[in-house]
Amino acid sequence: GAEIILGNTFHLMLRPGVQIVAAHGGLHEFTHWSRPILTDSGGFQVFSLKSLRKITEEGVRFRSPIDGREVRLTPEDAMSVQLGLRSDIAMAFDECTPYPASESEARQSMERSMRWAERGHRHYYREAPPGGLFGIVQGGMYPSLRLASLAALTEIGFDGYALGGLSVGEPIEERDAVLEAVLPPMPVERQRYHMGVALPQAML
Repeated sequence: GAEIILGNTFHLMLRPGVQIVAAHGGLHEFTHWSRPILTDSGGFQVFSLKSLRKITEEGVRFRSPIDGREVRLTPEDAMSVQLGLRSDIAMAFDECTPYPASESEARQSMERSMRWAERGHRHYYREAPPGGLFGIVQGGMYPSLRLASLAALTEIGFDGYALGGLSVGEPIEERDAVLEAVLPPMPVERQRYHMGVALPQAML
């Protein structure tokens, strides 16, 4: 009964590789799935593979969890991989702010994510893409930073907007405070996506 499935950009990039998926016509043809597919950007792996990566303004360099080789992932790389996967919804490459983070740490992470979002948007729309690109609101548990992130993303102009950096270990009360601050000003004419929600009680 699923209406949409998610493909993991980082892991598909490593294995079987975007070239193989693209040679088969993208993820729809590769998997024989006719309904929508969303691909993440690899940004969550910036968070989850902390011990294997190094962040710079260019992007992120990882040690592959498969064979240890160095893997580069920039905003442009993330867009190129998702274009090759031919997903219906692609996600901007960002840095998922960890919890806890100080306000200065969250600001630095958010502002870098916004610069990456602009670069990724420019790369994704160089030619007519197969789908649409969503921007990801970051800013940790700080509503003022979340609103600044949303303003930066809406100025760029995305097909949809996601809330990232939640469900990363924060108390429900802090998550709800972020949602209460950010949801009302999010563009109602665009799709909205609350990322990372898995537990049924988190969907209430």
